[in-house]
Amino acid sequence: MGPAGCAPTLLPAAVAASPPAGPPRPHPALRGKPIAVGGGVVLAASYEARVFGVRGGMPGQRARELCPGLIFVGGHFADYQRLGDAAIKVLDDFTPLVERISIDEAFADVAGCTHLFGPPAEIAATVRRRVRAELGLPISIGVARTKHLAKIASQVAKPDGLVVVDPDTELAFLHDLPVGLMWGVGPATRARLAEIGIETIGQLAKTHGGALRRLLGPAAGEKLSWLAWNRDPRKLETHRRSHSAGAQSALGRRPAEARIFGPVLLHLADRVASRLRAKSRPGRTVTVRVRFADLHAVTRSLTLEQPISATAMLAEIAGELVRGVLAANPREKTISLLAISVSQLEESVELQLELPLGLADEKQRPGSRQGLARFGADSAIDKIRQRFGREAVGYGAVALEARRSVPDAFRELAEKEL
Repeated sequence: MGPAGCAPTLLPAAVAASPPAGPPRPHPALRGKPIAVGGGVVLAASYEARVFGVRGGMPGQRARELCPGLIFVGGHFADYQRLGDAAIKVLDDFTPLVERISIDEAFADVAGCTHLFGPPAEIAATVRRRVRAELGLPISIGVARTKHLAKIASQVAKPDGLVVVDPDTELAFLHDLPVGLMWGVGPATRARLAEIGIETIGQLAKTHGGALRRLLGPAAGEKLSWLAWNRDPRKLETHRRSHSAGAQSALGRRPAEARIFGPVLLHLADRVASRLRAKSRPGRTVTVRVRFADLHAVTRSLTLEQPISATAMLAEIAGELVRGVLAANPREKTISLLAISVSQLEESVELQLELPLGLADEKQRPGSRQGLARFGADSAIDKIRQRFGREAVGYGAVALEARRSVPDAFRELAEKEL
């Protein structure tokens, strides 16, 4: 199924399931071999490739160095979507309470259907058998009472297993696991926790909340402290709309120069702004994330007076934020990832027109003459794409060149409904 998988989670018995990354079904000869999807940048890697340290977002050259026998394949995006939909659809046959969180993951509450299909562990086993029989895919499932614990159980179950966490043994199961399995603990957070001797979830649970808040910030520290004790009150949201729209691009190792990040930001802004316009949901807060070669990342945000959804405006504002990040980090000369997101989305916005006062930022104001012209150009491009496809027109050769590095079709599979 390539980089896609399926992770259902059943609540209060949470089930999380995912087929391992690898070649889609039309290429059975590749099964069991080290596979990477992509080329210049690794989009996804099979478990056989991960053994060598190959990871998504890694430069292709580095991946080949780590795994000399690595086989690169192109993305079969239609297959990923079809198989992901089919795997998630199996859950719908057991319960209507399914919250899909990506192309290959979902939470499902089976508390109300155990009288029909048996206990949660039995339902999970049936789901695995059906996915294997109907789709030819292995699938890993975790069963637990909370979302967070079910997610972790599914990770422990990979690449092709079933882990059921008994309510009486939740903390014993959880506290022996590495802290990196927790939701919200990425490489940077894991490194910071390691600096104070925290490597397991149990060690995190026993750390004073004040120390965590000082180390990670109030919100992150408190959240991780709660999750370490399996305190996760979140309920299923079967019809969830995203409160922000974002896009990112892994660059490998590129110079931190405008000629590099300018085209990438324009491309990312195009992806984000076109989604905002399609749903008529402009946003006020623009956020950029810059990750450097050592995986150290810096985030900067700007909240505007009026919400925007114009591509050029978003690209320019993002560019200014990125330049601010680079100015504040003069020793960083290499960028490995760029990301743009827009939040504080609004609906049914009444545009406030502005007089031509010759302000320095007039072209970034939606109600100015230049702002209206930019939105009009975007609308024309949107209509052309609706009729002839996204590749029919773009925002200059630089944007089209940036798009070839990592295909949009792969990224769009995971985009949430606005």
